[in-house]
Amino acid sequence: MCIVGGPGPTVLLLAGVHGDEYEGPVALTRLYQALSPEEISGRLIILPMLNAPACRAGSRTSPLDGGNLNRAFPGDPEGAPTQQIAHMISACLMPVADAVIDLHSGGQASWFVPCALAARGRDGALDSDNLTLARAFGTEVIWVLGAANDNRSVNGAATGAGVPCTAAELGGGGTVGIGPLQAAETGLRRTLMELDVLEGTAAALPEPRLVELGRPGHRVLAPETGLYQPAKHAGETVAEGDCLGWILSPDRPEAAPVEILARTPGLVLAETRRAQVVPGSFLAFIASDVA
Repeated sequence: MCIVGGPGPTVLLLAGVHGDEYEGPVALTRLYQALSPEEISGRLIILPMLNAPACRAGSRTSPLDGGNLNRAFPGDPEGAPTQQIAHMISACLMPVADAVIDLHSGGQASWFVPCALAARGRDGALDSDNLTLARAFGTEVIWVLGAANDNRSVNGAATGAGVPCTAAELGGGGTVGIGPLQAAETGLRRTLMELDVLEGTAAALPEPRLVELGRPGHRVLAPETGLYQPAKHAGETVAEGDCLGWILSPDRPEAAPVEILARTPGLVLAETRRAQVVPGSFLAFIASDVA
């Protein structure tokens, strides 16, 4: 979808990079339906279901080749379908874009505190612009990605191409959450105002909390098989040693629950939405405040 108004920047709006993340596709579809060319300065290129095969299948990865599109950039025009989609973005759309907004959520497996993402590159050239866009999006939390951010992602591809970019993680659980959807719609308009695509000035907000996944223990994994009973939810702040939850084995009722403790203090940025776990299953992200 494309909306062309008066002179102004070209903004590439993406969602559906993973096919089981729904807040972004809904928000971009609603934005397209709501805007007219007369309301914008510049051009909006909107792809609400970028990984269309995965979106139609409701799966994180493509049913055609098993590819994870957010680990496929810069892609390959002669490669598998997922590689071809990544190449189309890298070679055809990223070069004409002045900014990129990429909407995600936790998918079926997890739920994220609504947050904007700001990537930091190895040379730091775009760090300030990326953080400005993330702040404009207006979430209470900004997840600052490290300089070692995976360059196979949309964020990484934009940074490599020299194009300012913000992404967002907005809820999840395989549904469209009312709050995360509102955050997506508000964030899109606020960021487009920042880019002078839409007229107006966004209302000032309190200073966001800047966090990063920069300490050992930030990724909490299940040590054994069972049912996970959480004690903390995404959005809560924990101290080192706090109980995050327990793994129980209903088929072995004599076994004591396995207590899952936080190995690092910080914000529970994301939590699993799967009760059945095996060794290595994702349970939570704990993000540290940026110093």
